[in-house]
Amino acid sequence: RVEDAFLYASNCHCSRCRAATGPAFKAFAGIEREKLELTDGLDALLIVGEEALNDTRCGACGSLLFSVVWDGAYVHVALGSLVNAPGIRPRKHLFVGSKAPWFEITDDLPQFEEHAT
Repeated sequence: RVEDAFLYASNCHCSRCRAATGPAFKAFAGIEREKLELTDGLDALLIVGEEALNDTRCGACGSLLFSVVWDGAYVHVALGSLVNAPGIRPRKHLFVGSKAPWFEITDDLPQFEEHAT
């Protein structure tokens, strides 16, 4: 369970996010880690990485649920994993310097070669 109090949202084109999700980019929304509550299925999670930096997946279907980032302080919730539409939309494209060569960005969102500054 996560409240709709996201602080930011982006489309990340880095190779790690592409590999984790499969598509050309990962659409995610960021929120403080303590605002995400795991209510059920803790024993069925598949956690790839460390406590403070990982991708957390559903152990049953493999779907990416969220990524723990920034030394464990925040989570990047995969927008596709949410049941209800969040009040925030991606506002930029990150790591376009390593985006998939077969994908063309066609919207007007700001683009950053790496992290947004």
